[in-house]
Amino acid sequence: MPPIAAEAMTPEQRTAASEIAAGRRGGLSGPFVPALRSPEFMRRLQRLGEYLRYDAALPPPLREMVILLTARSHRQSYEWSVHEPIARREGLSPSIIVAIESDRRPEDMTRDEALVFEFFAELRSTHDVNDATYTAAVQSFGEQGVIDLVGLIGYYGTLALIMNATRVRPG
Repeated sequence: MPPIAAEAMTPEQRTAASEIAAGRRGGLSGPFVPALRSPEFMRRLQRLGEYLRYDAALPPPLREMVILLTARSHRQSYEWSVHEPIARREGLSPSIIVAIESDRRPEDMTRDEALVFEFFAELRSTHDVNDATYTAAVQSFGEQGVIDLVGLIGYYGTLALIMNATRVRPG
């Protein structure tokens, strides 16, 4: 779904596009281009994403790790191209980034990175996490951190599905 020309937007679409442009994202790009077809959905999606990306209870390198894991698991090249440099800037190890890109379990992870990796892998493969992983996640990240972790996985999975279905590509 290509961008909608400003003159072709409905009043609701113009308002939603203006809101996203005025926020931290600075403009309408990636999944928000096709999502604008449902302006209220896009507005609510964007508000959730703004919290998860910028303010979630997990530290930025772990948030970016989750985003890269999700992007890679959905084969989402746009999300990867946006977040790979952010992950580097936020301090995620280049070796972890390369391993995720290569569909390998990273070596030399910190305890929290390994926990994020395990939590993600279990949730993705079984749609559940075992009691030991859950308990360790709550001990490390707190209950809010666990909910934010699940939220990141779900949110970026939603973005990936939108972009895959509507053929959003980097560039």
